[in-house]
Amino acid sequence: MVFAQKRPFDFNAMMELKRIGDPQISPDSRWVTFTVQTVDVAANRKPQQIWVVPLEGGAPRQLTHDGDANHRARWSPDSRRIAYVSDRGGSSQIWLMDADGGNAKQITSVATEADGVLFSPDGKNLLFTSDVYPECGADDACNKKNLDAEKGSKVKARIYTELLYRHWTAWQSARRSHLLVVPVAGGPAKDLTPGPRDVPPFSLGGPDDYDISPDGAEVCYAMNADPMPAISTNSDLYVVSIKGGDARKITATPGADVSPRYSPDGKYLAWRAQFRAGYESDRWRMMVLERSTGKVGNLTETLDRWVNSFAWTPDSTQLFFTAGDRGRQAIQLISVNGGAVRMAASGDGELDDMQFTRNGKTMVYTEQTGVSPGEIYRAASTGGAPVALTHLNDQALDTCQLTPVEEFWVDAADGSRIQSFVVKPYGFQTGRKYPVLMLIHGGPQGFWGHSWSYRWNAQVFAAAGYLVVMPNPRGSTGYGQKFIDEINEDWGGKPFDDIMTVTDHVIADMPYADAGRVGAAGASYGGYMIDWILGHTQRFKALVTHDGVYDLPNEFGATEEVWFPLWEYGGAPWDKPEEYAKWSPSHYVKDFHTPTLVVHGEQDFRVPYEQGLELFTALQMQKVPSKLLLFPDEGHWVLKPQNSQLWYKTVLDWLDSWVKK
Repeated sequence: MVFAQKRPFDFNAMMELKRIGDPQISPDSRWVTFTVQTVDVAANRKPQQIWVVPLEGGAPRQLTHDGDANHRARWSPDSRRIAYVSDRGGSSQIWLMDADGGNAKQITSVATEADGVLFSPDGKNLLFTSDVYPECGADDACNKKNLDAEKGSKVKARIYTELLYRHWTAWQSARRSHLLVVPVAGGPAKDLTPGPRDVPPFSLGGPDDYDISPDGAEVCYAMNADPMPAISTNSDLYVVSIKGGDARKITATPGADVSPRYSPDGKYLAWRAQFRAGYESDRWRMMVLERSTGKVGNLTETLDRWVNSFAWTPDSTQLFFTAGDRGRQAIQLISVNGGAVRMAASGDGELDDMQFTRNGKTMVYTEQTGVSPGEIYRAASTGGAPVALTHLNDQALDTCQLTPVEEFWVDAADGSRIQSFVVKPYGFQTGRKYPVLMLIHGGPQGFWGHSWSYRWNAQVFAAAGYLVVMPNPRGSTGYGQKFIDEINEDWGGKPFDDIMTVTDHVIADMPYADAGRVGAAGASYGGYMIDWILGHTQRFKALVTHDGVYDLPNEFGATEEVWFPLWEYGGAPWDKPEEYAKWSPSHYVKDFHTPTLVVHGEQDFRVPYEQGLELFTALQMQKVPSKLLLFPDEGHWVLKPQNSQLWYKTVLDWLDSWVKK
């Protein structure tokens, strides 16, 4: 088999793509707004604008042009205006524009900036988030005074008396995320969630962990009220009048309750829930509350998959939801009363972002695959062939060779079935042998599948001449909760064995795989596995570890979401010293021999960059060929265009110099 020789899909080709998301159907079912992010590598920018396309098909049109961050377009109930978030005025604020993009008007001018806008269903109010000082709430003069005092102080020291004191890439300040509401017609903002807690919670939920009831009178939101949120996943749902006042808690599960959504008729409230306290990778169920009676139903208890996103049908009788399964994500359907789950849309890809026309006949969603980034599709809600509404990347993709994502299964030592995906190299020819790159995903409760990514893009590695293999070992999602749970307190055990079993299969059963040229790379938990591999096998010619966990006791004391190691290792290091010692790669330094590239972001507070420094020091002291790549302005992910360019170049240069030779 020989592929037609188009240009390889390299980093530069990837940067030409337009990144599409957040489709929103207008209430009159005529239009779909969406966001488009482009990449300007030379300027090191990723500007994002709002576009619109006719629901019945036609040429998409750009609505916004000013500023670098325009997103979160939300239609007014009469479809005449669009609320959105923009930095076009110099700070992130809520704006309104006509449906055709004209007459843009800034609605908020809050000193603490604004985000996450929602139009109330009655069209009277705009709900949004802002990081305010709790003692100020919606008092903008008070917030501005505190901000000015902070900026003017020459003392930059931080003082903390409790956990969490930093998160992802930011140190905790005196401010907290609150939900504010402002009248569309103008007037002062009101703080609906006063107090010292972040609303929405910053960790387990999604971008919409709040909603407004159809009558516009009530707001439901998720909040973690635990005295020590660093060790708790127990967010609950609360309701409050849109006029303000005392909030009422309406959930009581020990795990997370997030993503509240009112049914269009206002009779029900649906949300996603986890039942086990402290476990961020417990199964996500679909829950429904009948508001008049208080009766709660668990709709998906018999479905051994995670509910990831969902949307109500316009008649409030059913819920469409997404669930990952064996490397794909389909859209499924269930009655509000429970019962059998039916498939609504599926394929070799990842479907998401469902939206429905008011009559319920048409569904809009996004789809991405391993050979194509996300585009927006229209389909009948009862099924049928989808129609692409956007084709913004067709021209760029048509000039490149993107090779199909294939899959295979192997049996683990205990009989478990392990699925892996493989992408053949650019210009693949039968009869030739190619270097192999094993990619190990993070999470560890993540997965590889038929989906698109701009980080660790398998097509870019294949374009560089590698046979790319992506195993889903124990801990991976989409294979049932037992399969996920089997990594708990066993990070270097069954998952390592699974990865080695997959590697054995590739070498033995793929005649085009070169057994003498095999490398491995991974990030986060994947980085941990690379560090573990360093001390437990020498079968790889080179390794790449990105933001990997290296020393477990030190990681426990420096990471921010402490609930994660507490669950994964069954306690703290002083309670489980043997467990931490057993699974810490740092305890096997004497067995390090494989050339290793270490990559880390200095703003990574999930896996602090000292983990990478410690590993690099150990490699150098052991005289193992090694290189350290540090990004002072990146966190757990490399996001800036020129940093991403350097990342891909450095990783590929390292692999080429050790694996290909």
